[in-house]
Amino acid sequence: MDSPEATIYCPNALCQAPNVESDRYCLQCGTFLPKHYLWAIAERSLPQSPGELLAGRYICKQGQIFLDTKPGLLPDSLEDLPPEVVCYQRLVSDWLHVPQVYALLPDLQLPGSVIMLLENAPIYPADIQDGESVQSGALMPGLEAVWREASALQQLHWFWQMAQLWEPLNQEGVAASLLSAENLRVEGSLIRLLSLVGDFQPSSCSLVELGAFWRQWQRGAQTAIAPFLGAVCDQMQQGQIGSSESLIELLDQAIAVGSQAQSRAVEFATLTDQGPTRQRNEDACYPASGTTQSVTLTPATKKGISTALMVVCDGIGGHEGGNIASNLAIATVQQRLQTALRSEHFSDPAALILELKRTAIAANDTIVQRNDTEHRQERQRMGTTLVMAVGRNHELYLTHVGDSRAYRITRIGCHQVTLDDDLASREVRMGYGLYRDALQQPSSGSLVQALGMNASMLHPTVQRFVLDEECLFLLCSDGLSDNDLIEEHWQTLLLPVLEGTVDISTAVRQLVAIANQQNGHDNVTVGLLHCRVTLAAPSGAAELHLSESLAELAAAPVGISRIAADSPPATEPHLAEPAYLPAANPSTLKTQLKKQPARSRSSLLPWLLGLLILLAAAGSLLVWLFPSIGSRLFPTIESTAVSPDGTTSPAPSASGFVYPNPIATSPFLTTQSRVLVNRAAVDGAGQTPVVLLPQFPSPPASSQPLSRPIPIPVGTVLEVVAVQVRSDQRWLQLKVCSLPTAVRATDRANASGQPGDTGWIQETAIAPLVTSDISLTPAQLGACTVKRQTPASPIETN
Repeated sequence: MDSPEATIYCPNALCQAPNVESDRYCLQCGTFLPKHYLWAIAERSLPQSPGELLAGRYICKQGQIFLDTKPGLLPDSLEDLPPEVVCYQRLVSDWLHVPQVYALLPDLQLPGSVIMLLENAPIYPADIQDGESVQSGALMPGLEAVWREASALQQLHWFWQMAQLWEPLNQEGVAASLLSAENLRVEGSLIRLLSLVGDFQPSSCSLVELGAFWRQWQRGAQTAIAPFLGAVCDQMQQGQIGSSESLIELLDQAIAVGSQAQSRAVEFATLTDQGPTRQRNEDACYPASGTTQSVTLTPATKKGISTALMVVCDGIGGHEGGNIASNLAIATVQQRLQTALRSEHFSDPAALILELKRTAIAANDTIVQRNDTEHRQERQRMGTTLVMAVGRNHELYLTHVGDSRAYRITRIGCHQVTLDDDLASREVRMGYGLYRDALQQPSSGSLVQALGMNASMLHPTVQRFVLDEECLFLLCSDGLSDNDLIEEHWQTLLLPVLEGTVDISTAVRQLVAIANQQNGHDNVTVGLLHCRVTLAAPSGAAELHLSESLAELAAAPVGISRIAADSPPATEPHLAEPAYLPAANPSTLKTQLKKQPARSRSSLLPWLLGLLILLAAAGSLLVWLFPSIGSRLFPTIESTAVSPDGTTSPAPSASGFVYPNPIATSPFLTTQSRVLVNRAAVDGAGQTPVVLLPQFPSPPASSQPLSRPIPIPVGTVLEVVAVQVRSDQRWLQLKVCSLPTAVRATDRANASGQPGDTGWIQETAIAPLVTSDISLTPAQLGACTVKRQTPASPIETN
């Protein structure tokens, strides 16, 4: 690169010696020197020249690319996050494609505006060679630059990723990010966004616009898929493809056809170790530690389906049985999936995603039952994290609960692809602060969900990856991932596997040795999967088959599945999300294929309305007949922040799991309880906000239409001011204390209730959507600043 080498100051607080940019380790103390290349965003052009500094630490490398010269210090931030920053944070689950905010600087030349520095932008990491030259700190190529040379499967895969991102970006008002060729960057088979583009307000951009944008790529598409892409663009622009789900389904089937010409050889190895400081190993893995296996993933159209299964669990509970919990989870997963994965029914991605979620829930129930049988209470209860990889056909599925992680590694990048289920991640998702700031909070690493800790509902995250290039997937417990060891050593320990100079079993042993040497505070477990992709059929025959298959696919009516059409439809079980999730993980739910009969929307509408009414009536009857069921539906997550009166919430256990206190597990909210709305309701129409009725319903609500309802957005703080019981149903009168920052900063004349407003709602309707017994800042208290009185009698908890 033409820009001069920067001076990097050692992150070791006791050293802080200056080093040159090309040094990997501090020459004085040997500490690893992380290189954070950042993409700068501002409301004006930044006329920095290479070598100039922002805020005394961020050095300009070229254009809008900066490097943090003081990586040992917390990045700069602001007390109140702008709405556009919160938008980035709400999309953190898509961080494989969307950059995240690293630092915020006030723009001194434009008062009132800020400069955002984005990390995980499509910039080559340090010491990476792409082609014949080293590309450290340079922008990755644009989609336009590599499109014509890409294979047909790669081109379909890029469109598939854009279709996956369309809906979550559109909900945040940044779908325009996918309509700019300059903003679309490529890292191998991945689509990466340079930044988010839009008005950062929920919008309803039409797929017509995306179809028009895609039209330009048809001209350079591979011959075998160009007519198909043209037909897809026609259907999008004519409104025949009206949802991203239908578009994903169509591209899914095209990719399944295109993948039949490739062979995928998968080799995977596992290893677990007690570590130098622990008395026993509470981690577990599958296959058994020290095992190396190989398999060739066969296309869905062939008989004798071959699959790969790899699992890592990190037991929670110390002397109380974390090792039992992790081994129970492994045994449950193995027993359930060993046969199921060979079924042709799971050629449908939606069906397989559903089965993986059910498997995690089955493991949870097994551990919960063991806890209950042994009468374990609170901190005596054992649990475990779970991260699981399933390779099938041309795809790999990752299932995740807790803070054990999965990484994806290629020759030009290493990316953490799972998001820890801990308090720090919850703070980021809810827009309360930047990630590194959240890590400084007490108990930031405490888990908000794990297998076995609650006998209630779980939200396993399932992600799906198309295998169209050589890559590694690393699963590990936090004994390896703590202190950024993966980021430090992936180039020296994992790249050689891709280069063919180190075998996978050696790499696994080296990773465990490094973890014991540099961390050593915990057990360590590693699972490493290596996928090689080769052409299985002659290129000419493969292109002809693909062209003919896609022509037939494009000609079929939209909404009818053309591949695995005989498979029964998969239905989603009632899976609750952890309390910090505002919505279902887009990368999980949007990959499901919807099997629909070929009938018009108008003919389906009466049937769907009738079904919804029956389901609602059945649910109400169930809660009325069995009130105890309600207690299983309420998340038991709590904050660890210091409350305004100086008290703190319960400390996490030694295992790092946040245990709820009695009031958090109570099925009832009481007068003066304060709650935080952490997610919207989900119904047949998608996400709908919590709605309060202005008056207590009389006659009963089932016969009274909603009149002037008060919608309540996610992030609102509410206080219970009154409770009434009618027909065994508890109704709550709630007062709006404060609205989320993003709403307060925008025009909200018709958007929501205002602080001080009150309204009524059934407790069963709102309890699953809120977190109770929380610590609040004065700003969050808002209109509810009156100090709560101590109840005269104990609060009922059963």
